[in-house]
Amino acid sequence: MILLGPPGAGKGTQAARLVARYNIPQLSTGDMLRAAMAAGTPVGLAAKELVESGKLVPDDVVVGIIRDRIEEKDAENGFILDGFPRTIAQADALGEMLAEKGVALDAVIELRVDQSKLVDRIMKRAEEAKAAGQPVRKDDDPEVFKDRLDAFNRDTAIVVPYYEKAGLLKVIDGMQSIDAVTQAIELELSALDE
Repeated sequence: MILLGPPGAGKGTQAARLVARYNIPQLSTGDMLRAAMAAGTPVGLAAKELVESGKLVPDDVVVGIIRDRIEEKDAENGFILDGFPRTIAQADALGEMLAEKGVALDAVIELRVDQSKLVDRIMKRAEEAKAAGQPVRKDDDPEVFKDRLDAFNRDTAIVVPYYEKAGLLKVIDGMQSIDAVTQAIELELSALDE
């Protein structure tokens, strides 16, 4: 499964609930890259060399890391991709790799939100973190957040029609309460079993 949506849409919150409910891992490409580099896998070493020279890690290396990661035991019953794919080229590469492995995506869940209200949501999240004595995420700064939202709209939003055309996209109203969003996702996923 893939979770799509702009920053602040609630992907991390919903992914954590899906992990707990279905006992499948959430695969963050950033976390996987760091783990592969630390483990010294062939793909990780290639990524480390690129990162250390200040270059972006190309799609084929990221897909290779995903390929390696989904072969681990905890992913045998499924997995959630969060933060990938971000481009059509990545979506194509992911689809080819999954097809080679005989694995199909069950669903692509888009948390659709009113972007004009996201800055307020992020500011509230930062205030709640402060009040609870927790550190405030760097990306919860309104200016940083706006830059991330612009990047999402410029680069990543185009992946939504790609998966819609493929018949995999399930749209969830991400402006509902957290519990209502969870319930809507579970309803979509249970319909897949029928």
